[in-house]
Amino acid sequence: VHSAGVIRLVLLFVTLLVPRGHGQCPPMGQSHDLQLHSSLAGERLPRHKCGNQKSCPQNYFAFKIISGAANVVGPSICFEDLVLMSSVKNNIGRGLNIALVNGTTGQLLKTNTFDMFSGGKLCSLGVPARAHTSCFSVVYLMIKMNDKVRAYFTELGSSHVGELGFRDNWVFLGAKGLMNKSPFEKHIKNDQETNKYEGWPELLEMEGCAPRKMD
Repeated sequence: VHSAGVIRLVLLFVTLLVPRGHGQCPPMGQSHDLQLHSSLAGERLPRHKCGNQKSCPQNYFAFKIISGAANVVGPSICFEDLVLMSSVKNNIGRGLNIALVNGTTGQLLKTNTFDMFSGGKLCSLGVPARAHTSCFSVVYLMIKMNDKVRAYFTELGSSHVGELGFRDNWVFLGAKGLMNKSPFEKHIKNDQETNKYEGWPELLEMEGCAPRKMD
């Protein structure tokens, strides 16, 4: 889905990691690398950025966000074929894992981790005041996501943040200053009847094309 206006200035990716086992998560490239081959000719199919199923058109950024699963698979964020955050890069931690990217140039501005489980403050996120856009992916919602944090994500275009519960899986790419809700969002409830893992819902993966901010 291409949605003009989703990305205007700054991309901000966030993952929320489970409180245990995060140092043992396999890297994205090992668990989710798409090495597809033609079953007929035995030839490798064209590879797209971030291992996505399709290439992005001109002036769009390719992204893939993986939520992780329980304490087995760690979250990862890929942007324009570069893994910004993952366990193999040793830059993820318990709580919110954030990567800030310039929406015009695609340049990585910063990465950070906020320990929401011990009451870490999201207000120190560091998004530029004039930034019009942010992109988020959140994994494993925990009780520490209070109303103020939920309101922050709602402002960025989330439709489901108000429904999130303990250990839910949620991936979200939003934008500061959006007129409408973001088209990039997935949510799965923690439900003992449907959970794929014991006490945890299945992994969520979201890929797509984010429009470049054009002057």
